[in-house]
Amino acid sequence: MSQEATIQTDVVVIGAGPAGLSFARAAAPGGVRITLVERSPESVLAEPPYDGREIALTHKSKELMQHLGMWDRVPENEIYKLKDAKVVNGTSDYQLHFPQPDRARGKPTDTLGYLISNHNIRRSAYEAAKTQDNIRFVCGVGVKEVKTDADKASVTLDDGRQIEAKLLVAADSRFSQTRRQLGISADMHDFGRTVIVVRMRHTLSNNHSAFECFHYGRTLALLPLEEHLTNCVITIDSHRADSILSLNPEELAADLTRQLGGRLGEMTQESEMHTYPLVGVHANAFSAERSALIGDAAVGMHPVTAHGFNLGLESAEILARLVAEAAGKGKDIASPVLLARYQREHMFNTRPLYHGTNMMVKLFTNESPPAKVLRSLVLRLSNNCPPIKQAISRQLTG
Repeated sequence: MSQEATIQTDVVVIGAGPAGLSFARAAAPGGVRITLVERSPESVLAEPPYDGREIALTHKSKELMQHLGMWDRVPENEIYKLKDAKVVNGTSDYQLHFPQPDRARGKPTDTLGYLISNHNIRRSAYEAAKTQDNIRFVCGVGVKEVKTDADKASVTLDDGRQIEAKLLVAADSRFSQTRRQLGISADMHDFGRTVIVVRMRHTLSNNHSAFECFHYGRTLALLPLEEHLTNCVITIDSHRADSILSLNPEELAADLTRQLGGRLGEMTQESEMHTYPLVGVHANAFSAERSALIGDAAVGMHPVTAHGFNLGLESAEILARLVAEAAGKGKDIASPVLLARYQREHMFNTRPLYHGTNMMVKLFTNESPPAKVLRSLVLRLSNNCPPIKQAISRQLTG
């Protein structure tokens, strides 16, 4: 890595996570010079550790990943088909069912969506980005300060080096410090809950069916991987998280078996538990002077509707397409018109989903007697009203 005091580039991306890498790979064919800044060493990008997160992907996301050369870099046996999805409320046996569709995005299909581990997505995005000669990595160093003016964006790194670019892209998590330095406010909702993820092996088949259980006191999501291997996502009030985290493997297996009424048979813990704070974020703007937000820096979704990375990938694709078009015509890749168009397109997709998801979560974690009744009614209405069910299914498939 060169140690020149000032790095000149066309686009500087803060954060080399899946969204930042996907944007860089998508924008690179437009010929712009792209510099990715990442606090982690490049060795971690090349071999990301398993972090417990299984990412649900729509058919649209699959197409985008194929176009970017990412999909085929994921081991075939670690791309898990999600046949259908079911939702239950409390102790009721009634299920809201989203069956396996016959078609998705105009093509025949045999699956509702796909599940891929986050570390595999990160690795594939890095490998795809590395194929492009005009993408540069500056790793193992943090960002001290960012500034923009009418002519350029400037980034000061922790080691004193400067980066100057025509466009700055923030892709540094839902708690983005870049977003804050750009003066962009955000709607941030702390649900006061903790997400605990763990892989469990079991004796009965999961039938490749996702299962969302809004139990009283906690939410339990089952994400099917192999037929007898499931990623369990437990969402619980943070002050009660230790009641799960303190369990030994035998106690955890017994607890989950009891919660599920034995639907997966005997269970054994397959991986360590990972925890994440449950905070939803939606930036009030996706652009500022010579800068744009993508991925979780723009929108960090509650995981219940599985839209997180799908929206992040969409944001990367939209902005990359606009940047490539402008570069091809010799126009300013960070003009106010371009950035306003990006914001308009991505905001149209995200704002209703973000607020709708938060409303649903508040309802299905409210355990007052009236809310319990309303929860049941919402499931039955969704199941028996074809327009509503079809609209939700379209969101799930992309």
